[in-house]
Amino acid sequence: MGLFSKFKNIIKKKEEIVKEEKEEVEEIEQETIAEIEETKEVEVKPKKIKDKKKKKKTTSEAEEIKDYDKGLKKTRDEFISKLNILGIKYTKVSEEYFEELESILIMADIGVNTVMKFMDKLRDRVKKENITDMEYLKEVIVDELLIIYVEGESLSDKINMSEDGPTVILMVGVNGVGKTTTIAKLAYKYQNEGKKVMLIAGDTFRAGAVDQLKIWAERTNSEFYGVQDSDPASVIYDGLVKAKEKNIDIVLIDTAGRLQNKVNLMKELEKINKVIGTHIPGAPHETLLVIDASTGQNGIMQAKAFKEITNITGIVLTKLDGTAKGGIVLAIKEEVNLPVKFIGLGEAMTDLKPFDIENYIYGLFKDMM
Repeated sequence: MGLFSKFKNIIKKKEEIVKEEKEEVEEIEQETIAEIEETKEVEVKPKKIKDKKKKKKTTSEAEEIKDYDKGLKKTRDEFISKLNILGIKYTKVSEEYFEELESILIMADIGVNTVMKFMDKLRDRVKKENITDMEYLKEVIVDELLIIYVEGESLSDKINMSEDGPTVILMVGVNGVGKTTTIAKLAYKYQNEGKKVMLIAGDTFRAGAVDQLKIWAERTNSEFYGVQDSDPASVIYDGLVKAKEKNIDIVLIDTAGRLQNKVNLMKELEKINKVIGTHIPGAPHETLLVIDASTGQNGIMQAKAFKEITNITGIVLTKLDGTAKGGIVLAIKEEVNLPVKFIGLGEAMTDLKPFDIENYIYGLFKDMM
């Protein structure tokens, strides 16, 4: 059984969760009406409250699935619809079919190098298995695309949390990719999980950067430390001292996004990493690179450049909902070998989601079921 066949069951399960959530919401509404009547005479039983909490967890899972469904709609509409049309247009496998497929994959921003390797594997598989059925070929295509992400070295999409002292997350990326708002969304996420969060402004020389981060700290009820026009490493050191004094759980550190001079940025990040590691052994626990998904292959180039100058542990893909280039997730795995840890599926504070490969597959391929 191929990967695609296995993931069919996953997609079916996701659909069932969404359906169950709808039914449970209706059930809760009916129970609530009944309980309002009951409380006029009888006290509400604790068991009912416990049951509702259990249902709330299921609802949250269903919401996550729906967010992926909605957030990947542009990619799905563009990519899968073209794949389906291709299967109708051609009644047999030919070189013309392969050329059109290659173009569709490149447009989905899976990456030229990745697509070339993929096409070689696909041609080889078609020849070896003597594939002539176009519907089955479509499944083989998706099967091979999934292999790009799940085969080989296993990459963890989980955040490495410190067991002792604050978890330090260093945020890097060029200016304009949504780095500051991503930090704010992460702060909001962890605050809602009951964590004490501090934002440290390590981008000290860009006009307005410190003030901007301070505003986000206030909006998310986070602690803040930053000093304009000061040495970034010194500011970060002083901020970490305060973080330990205040028993902060999560420290999110902003950094400059000047990639034009890689040597200077590398030296700055080396100094910052040394300062962090000296003050908090084992930190930074994560160094997350923020990439704007809509920039496509330019984002891949940024990932390669930053990987050369510092130890990147994961990727945050912003604005994935606003592009038809959702295939960049596959390109990052194949070309940069870094895990995607979070994806941005909208502008709201709750729209930054931990990356989930099953939900991604569902959002991308559900229309092919």
